[in-house]
Amino acid sequence: MRPLENELKYLKLLSKQYPSISKASTEIINLEAILNLPKGTEHFITDIHGEYEPFVHVLKNGSGVIKRKIEELFSNTMRENEKKALATLVYYPEQKLDLIIKKEENLEDFYRINIYRLVELCKYASSKYTRSKVRKLLPEDFKYIIEELLHESIDIKHKQCYYQSIVDTIIETDRAKEFIIAISKVIQKLVVDRLHILGDIYDRGPRPDVVIDTLMDYHSVDIQWGNHDILWMGAASGEKTCIANALRISARYANLDIIEDIYGINLLPLATFAMETYKDDPCHCFIPKISDQNVSTKEKSLIAKMHKAISIIQFKLEGEVINRRPEFEMQHRLLLNNINYEENTIKLKGKVYKLKDSNFPTINKNNPYELSKEENEVIEKLVSSFKNSEKLQKHISFLFSKGSIYLTANSNLLIHGCVPLNEDKSFMSMKIQGKEYKGKALMDKMEAISREGYFFKENTTQKQYGMDMMWYLWTGKCSSLFGKDDMTTFERYFIAEKESHKENKNPYFKLREDEKMCEKIFEEFNLDLTDSHIINGHVPVESKNGESPIKANGKILVIDGGFSRAYQNKTGLAGYTLIYNSHSLQLVSHQPFTSAEDAIKKESDILSTTEVVEHKAKRKTVRDTDAGKILEQEVKDLKLLLLAYRKGLIKEK
Repeated sequence: MRPLENELKYLKLLSKQYPSISKASTEIINLEAILNLPKGTEHFITDIHGEYEPFVHVLKNGSGVIKRKIEELFSNTMRENEKKALATLVYYPEQKLDLIIKKEENLEDFYRINIYRLVELCKYASSKYTRSKVRKLLPEDFKYIIEELLHESIDIKHKQCYYQSIVDTIIETDRAKEFIIAISKVIQKLVVDRLHILGDIYDRGPRPDVVIDTLMDYHSVDIQWGNHDILWMGAASGEKTCIANALRISARYANLDIIEDIYGINLLPLATFAMETYKDDPCHCFIPKISDQNVSTKEKSLIAKMHKAISIIQFKLEGEVINRRPEFEMQHRLLLNNINYEENTIKLKGKVYKLKDSNFPTINKNNPYELSKEENEVIEKLVSSFKNSEKLQKHISFLFSKGSIYLTANSNLLIHGCVPLNEDKSFMSMKIQGKEYKGKALMDKMEAISREGYFFKENTTQKQYGMDMMWYLWTGKCSSLFGKDDMTTFERYFIAEKESHKENKNPYFKLREDEKMCEKIFEEFNLDLTDSHIINGHVPVESKNGESPIKANGKILVIDGGFSRAYQNKTGLAGYTLIYNSHSLQLVSHQPFTSAEDAIKKESDILSTTEVVEHKAKRKTVRDTDAGKILEQEVKDLKLLLLAYRKGLIKEK
């Protein structure tokens, strides 16, 4: 125990919160009880890429946790169709009730039966938590009522009338619909104690904004930034290369609606410039990837022109950053210097390639990275629009407040891409502002600098460096978010030979089957060598080709299984999620989700398969978690306070 006299200043402050022996003792009893409760359930999701409907559904059903609880609780008392109906009611209470109200003949009976079932399910889901924790999750309108129902037993004879009276009154006062909605949302919150998002909310899919709005309303969430997230974070900061990249990707996937309609960014200057500059250019290398057959030929043509215009601007802007930051070691990406504009060829790594597209009306071959006057005007207007988009800034502020490059949580290392390594298993290093960094220190430094890029004062060297670092995190070889040595964007657009498109993955991705390498990483991040895991996304697991998401004998779990439709042909799945409860670590694989409408009307759920990765012989309690360590320290402090009271060093109030 720490010397009491050295702690008196702190203990006097603590005594203001616990001014007597009885109050301090009560809190110790309360905390010790909490420490012995089962550990809360953690839910891990990654690489959502704007696919909001399957994401929201997986969030609502807790990757199948709610369905399992219904099965455990009602296995002998409900038919299968009734269980499906109850699950759908919990997932989508508002929409499901609207349908039921229209067709149900005896609505009062429906309300009564389902209120009883939902209360029982809520009791079951809340059994591992304290009353105070459950109380915090209850909606204000029904807080008292739900609490009474959760802690009264219908089996106790003299309480039956009381319990029944509450339910009858809910129905008679025409509040049954609102009550069912409220308690369903409480159940959704109770089945998952904490949600971890392992990056790539943005790009490819239609509505990343809905994903972020959903996360902003979630009761407990953290985010590990993905490379596509940091790109948008840089764009919101006003970093020009990030803005150009974000626009290029949105044009590539014909997803400009997110830019213009959702974030209110004015694309007219870009569209006007593209139409004037590339009016006679078919821009055949820039035809967007469109699955929607309703998009007209004229619209495709306009998007292709905008796509090419912003791509050329991007290559020029990237050249500026590369020349400004020699420590990024990206001079080999200065490809516009290598073009022979007379012969329409480019020399790469000693080989000459014919260009598929050689119309470069804005490139000055004597100074290829110089923006034309018109290009400069377009990008300046775009910077202003990105920085002044209220909704975008709100979303990016949320990513900064809830996010980080990596997180250690309950002996797990959560990171989107990789821990950058060399072939010899040593940590890859990078010189930043004159000092060498590697491993954990490198990732910490990159995060700190990136935050300066968003939060520092305008027109300062710190802000500019931070913005440049965000672009580097998107595309640089030492970036843990990117995890490759190159991003061959130019080659993919302009060169037919696929050999030039090659992007070499960081050695981490070859070495991640090596348990010794994992242990080295655990040591670097001060994690337990025997009980820890690395949880990644970023690289889709090709399960249809036999690849397993479980690496290094269970020490690494790769949970990118293809939430994004763009990857589902490659993976054969529609995503992995991970559930970590007090008993086990469970990997859940999901089949494609049709639509929320089907889920509501047909009571269809995502078909999911659960594989237990690790089963704990001894159930984990709160004491075994990071939060438990904090509570244990609070108990020690309170015990010191009790001793100070009893020795008369501090007087009770």
